[in-house]
Amino acid sequence: MDIPRGKGHKRKKTILRILYTIVGLAAVAGITYYLSQLEPAAPSVDPATLWTDKVRRQDLVVKVRGAGTLVPEEERFIPAIVSGRIEVIHVKPGVELSPATVILELSNPELERDEVDARLGYEVQQANFRNLEVQLQQQLLAQKAAAAQTTADYETAQMQANLNQELLQEGLIDNLTFELSRIRANNLKVRNELEQERLDNFAKTVVAQLDAQRAQVATAKALWDLRKEQLKSLSVRAGIRGQLQEVPVEVGQQVSPGENLARIAQPEKLMAEVRIAETQANEVAIGQYAEIDTRNGVIPGHVVRIDPAAAQGVVQVDVALDGPLPQGARPQLSVDGTIQIDKLENVLVMGRPAYGQADQTIGLFKINEQERTATRVQVQLGRSSVNEIEVKAGLAEGDVVILSDTSQHDDYDKIRLN
Repeated sequence: MDIPRGKGHKRKKTILRILYTIVGLAAVAGITYYLSQLEPAAPSVDPATLWTDKVRRQDLVVKVRGAGTLVPEEERFIPAIVSGRIEVIHVKPGVELSPATVILELSNPELERDEVDARLGYEVQQANFRNLEVQLQQQLLAQKAAAAQTTADYETAQMQANLNQELLQEGLIDNLTFELSRIRANNLKVRNELEQERLDNFAKTVVAQLDAQRAQVATAKALWDLRKEQLKSLSVRAGIRGQLQEVPVEVGQQVSPGENLARIAQPEKLMAEVRIAETQANEVAIGQYAEIDTRNGVIPGHVVRIDPAAAQGVVQVDVALDGPLPQGARPQLSVDGTIQIDKLENVLVMGRPAYGQADQTIGLFKINEQERTATRVQVQLGRSSVNEIEVKAGLAEGDVVILSDTSQHDDYDKIRLN
């Protein structure tokens, strides 16, 4: 027969259930705490996807690099001397020019009319000069004749006075006759001196008037020469030997004086304009050695000018080329320029990492070949070059480090190499 259970049995069952729950919760908490104290498992990386380098001791040539272009050392811009309309363009960019090569021709009917007027004006002034010269010569001759007559009269009177003085002494004439001859001789002497002075002044006047008229002739001649040169400038010539780079005008276009008609350069005399990041340009100096890579050869050179102002984050540095130009070098060719700033002797060097700049401390993974792992270490960097950087602390000679971007593993201090 069944025996009914009492209230004590139910109470005991409830207590056991509570104990089991408490033990289960404690076990879960313990396991959770244990797992939280474990380090996360190191991720695996394929070594073939990594860019690595070995730390070595050597001399480090500090360089900076920038993109640039080849430009002519000398360029000539040919402006329009006069206004006109473009009638014909004879040559196109790229053609080799001689100084006498006609690049294009302009037309200006008004200038042609001005040249004719200037020529006629010059001829009129020449005729006026010849006419004045004849008139003045006639007047001068008349003045000379008058002066000569006065001189003759004076000399005659003087001779008569001398004769009368002798006759007076011999008693052949009276004193009045002698005095009258003497007074007449003195009077003619004064007139003769005045006539000679008048003749000298008139001769100077003749020279002055002819000089004034001659100046007008020269002015007219200069104006005519100017009009002829302006008319001649309608045929635009190169003026120098070189290569035509640009003709920024079109047939039928009206141009004004001073407007650029053509640009000429000498392609055998080129230099490089290299754009250096403004953060690196502070160490660039005049005279530093440089190399210009044209992708068809490397040309040695040296820095000749540094732009005093930065533009769009770069500073323009001009490099003179010291070596021959490789085949295919031409103006506006894109090049890469490398400038040698300094040389560090016997320092630890490695390749530049994907991140991190000079004089910074960064974390890099150092490879352990035996354990097939890489552990993060703090590396103090020094001065940097184009592809290499100085190691000041954190690594030793022979250490192999990962230089490629490992930012996806920033949460780990160790990675496994498959």
